[in-house]
Amino acid sequence: MSEHDSLTGLTQSTFDYDDTSRMADTDKGKIHYHEAGTGPVLLMIHGSGPGVSGWANFQNNLPVFAQHFRCLIIDLPGYGKSEPVEGNPVIECVSACIHLLDSLGIEQAHIIGNSLGGIVGGYLAAQHPDRVSRYVTIGGLGMNLFSPFPCEGLNLLTEFVEDPTRERIVAWLRSMVFDQTMVTEELIESRMKSATEAVTLATSRVMYSRGSQQAMAAAFRGPDAVQRIAHLGSITVPTLITWGRDDRVTPVDMALIPMRLIPHAELHIFPNCGHWAMIERKDEFENVVLAFLQR
Repeated sequence: MSEHDSLTGLTQSTFDYDDTSRMADTDKGKIHYHEAGTGPVLLMIHGSGPGVSGWANFQNNLPVFAQHFRCLIIDLPGYGKSEPVEGNPVIECVSACIHLLDSLGIEQAHIIGNSLGGIVGGYLAAQHPDRVSRYVTIGGLGMNLFSPFPCEGLNLLTEFVEDPTRERIVAWLRSMVFDQTMVTEELIESRMKSATEAVTLATSRVMYSRGSQQAMAAAFRGPDAVQRIAHLGSITVPTLITWGRDDRVTPVDMALIPMRLIPHAELHIFPNCGHWAMIERKDEFENVVLAFLQR
């Protein structure tokens, strides 16, 4: 078991980090990913935040999904072992996913995206519908309707990247989950170590500086706000929107607009669950998603 196998602080994956680790060379730099299983391709796209990586988000879902799919867990640019790139973070993440699929000769894939990964998956499905079979998002998508922006979890994330102390990463981790017993010493230490690595911290500061948050908040107001959701109606592939009812990072009211605008969308809300539905409600999440992907 490698040092990376302690990233979630949960029951560990039966797959090994190093054995599944791969590197793709693309025109936009090196993209790191994990690969396991056979069958239709399933691209798994992680969220953002201190110490995050594809493995941290999805390692414990891999044993189930790899029984049915060829699973690719990508590290987005500047996360994990992938090289950072300049430019708009979301646009560059979308490009990285396409570059990875192209480098592997893959024409089409199912997509699961958590938070930032869900946003990236939405743009992939809207802009490259021929490359996406079915699309699953875990939070992240849409726009706050009744809750404030930025909300508690994002404010705590910004506070951490401004001053990366142990106390602040603990506060952020506690905002991520409904079940507070999940915030173990192992999880805190492993995330703190990863989050303060120079490239990872720089990537987080681009997305979650106070200025970036203020710019995002301004974009959710006024006549240009509709541009934030304009692409949702162009997502024509079958779509499953999943959410934690108790999400304090991207509150559940955000799901209402994509549920209405995406023509073939359905919504599943997990009770007693925060931002990491694939971790906190692992068995239920896998059951719901497998049923959707295998219809």
